[in-house]
Amino acid sequence: MATVPLLTDEELSPKAEEVFADIRATRGTDYVNNFWRALAHNPDRLETVWNDLKGIMGPGALDPLVKEMIYIAVSASNACEYCCHSHTASARAKGMDDAMYNELLDVIGMANQTNALVNALQVPVDDAFKA
Repeated sequence: MATVPLLTDEELSPKAEEVFADIRATRGTDYVNNFWRALAHNPDRLETVWNDLKGIMGPGALDPLVKEMIYIAVSASNACEYCCHSHTASARAKGMDDAMYNELLDVIGMANQTNALVNALQVPVDDAFKA
């Protein structure tokens, strides 16, 4: 259960309405997911987070599918169930198949395992790895 009620379109402030309109236009859908509905309680934060996300996840040097897969990895490491589900759905919509998803999970698991070992052992960084 959310810690705040999820706002309906009828409950939005004018500023939140504008952000929701941009979300719909950018994504080409009428659907606005629960994350944005929770953030709509603070229209300034809603606008900032949406603009930041739109910019970072938009066109750039990294392929959109790669960005979604990175988002899944970070979300899994942070134990964010919501983001794991939403970004997996988005990655699948961008072309991630079952083989890619399973390989991604292998990489996430391996990275978490080796990160934990390196941290526990306090392994110093090799000079060759430093920029």
